[in-house]
Amino acid sequence: MLKTLKFVSQVIWAVGMVLLGTAAGAMYGWHQHGWVGAVALGLVGLCVGAFLAASPMLVLQLLS
Repeated sequence: MLKTLKFVSQVIWAVGMVLLGTAAGAMYGWHQHGWVGAVALGLVGLCVGAFLAASPMLVLQLLS
């Protein structure tokens, strides 16, 4: 049961970070540069979100 809860929380964290990074990049790109910026910065946000999803301790250190 505890392993399942840990796995579910890790999946939620990873999906959340990737979605947050992609959405933030796409919104900023759309606001500043239109469609091309939304796609380009959305991809950048996807990569940054994947990096942050891989290391939750880094995110916590950056926040503190």
